[in-house]
Amino acid sequence: MSGTPAVEMRDVHKRFGKLEVLHGVGLTVHRSDVVCLIGPSGSGKSTLLRCINFMESYDSGEVRIDGRLIGYRDEAGRRRPMPGRDLQKMRESIGMVFQHFNLWPHMTALGNVAEALVRVRKLPQAEATGRARAMLARVGLSDKETTYPARLSGGQQQRVAIARSLAMEPKLMLFDEPTSALDPELVGEVLQVMRSLAAEGMTMIVVTHEMGFAVSVATRIAFLDRGRIAADGTPRAVLHESEEPRVRQFLQTYHERNSF
Repeated sequence: MSGTPAVEMRDVHKRFGKLEVLHGVGLTVHRSDVVCLIGPSGSGKSTLLRCINFMESYDSGEVRIDGRLIGYRDEAGRRRPMPGRDLQKMRESIGMVFQHFNLWPHMTALGNVAEALVRVRKLPQAEATGRARAMLARVGLSDKETTYPARLSGGQQQRVAIARSLAMEPKLMLFDEPTSALDPELVGEVLQVMRSLAAEGMTMIVVTHEMGFAVSVATRIAFLDRGRIAADGTPRAVLHESEEPRVRQFLQTYHERNSF
């Protein structure tokens, strides 16, 4: 595939004290790709995701967004931290949705979506409100504009969080297990929003345990084990044809508990 990748990770290492969480990770994501990261708990999936937008600093290697190094800059052969203003500017093109919704409890759904547009993008209140209203409609919550988070279901709160990220007009969306905190009957409404984003061509990297979603939506699946990518390919190649023992063991355990 031609063109500069949307995301390129090269030999990325990350340590927390003596514990090395990422061991030389390499991952390339092209525009309009939907890459699902799967693997056992503690394998480094969330850390990998957080390194992409530099919510976690990485110790060595490179993470590039649209060809540009994030978090650091190279000066005369030496790596230095990227100035905070430059980092913030790069992050504006990256949306992030977490396991937990992180909504402001004292603001309505509309206020939660509009607030960052006013504070970060410096939009006039009327323009921010108009864009926020459009984003809530996009995730099917037009009728919840004036509702506070405590009165929303978990699935609705997560959709508000997605609308908040979309309002910033990101080029890349990162999802860190967005359905793991939801009751099972609420998972589908969030996944449907994500499916619609994929159909519209949004570039997405998703940490997930929802194998059905990964099979139906992902252009690629990357399997992480102990901080390394043990398999990376199409859903069929990874989930049905991989000879990697850890992949087969993981999927066998999953099949015993679920079906997809």
